[in-house]
Amino acid sequence: QVQLIESGGGLAQTGGSLRLSCAASGRTFSRNAMGWFRQAPGKEREYVAAISWSSDRTYYSDSVKGRFTISRDNAKNTVYLQMNSLKPEDTAVYYCAADSSDLIWRPSSYYSSHRSYDYWGQGTQVTVSS
Repeated sequence: QVQLIESGGGLAQTGGSLRLSCAASGRTFSRNAMGWFRQAPGKEREYVAAISWSSDRTYYSDSVKGRFTISRDNAKNTVYLQMNSLKPEDTAVYYCAADSSDLIWRPSSYYSSHRSYDYWGQGTQVTVSS
């Protein structure tokens, strides 16, 4: 059974930092693009960042660019999201996701759609207090 398990969420103050992890099991994703999304109460799921299988390409939404960093460790089958300079509007449940296509990197716009991903984690709550 393929699982993506997020961790590292919690409560942070405005201007603080958190590091999310997403550990995969059941198959390797070392040849697959992966991404992070988030969903705040009453809002649609929002794209945050994506990373290619080899880490040579990373993309971010405008709302987090310059503050968040996506990275991965293929040996650990894990993707990370370092979140700095947190704002109250970053409060949401954060989800990691994986594309099932091997060794392919499509235009960045492809990875900003939740429909492009085949596997999803259960999410981890991030709350930023003002």
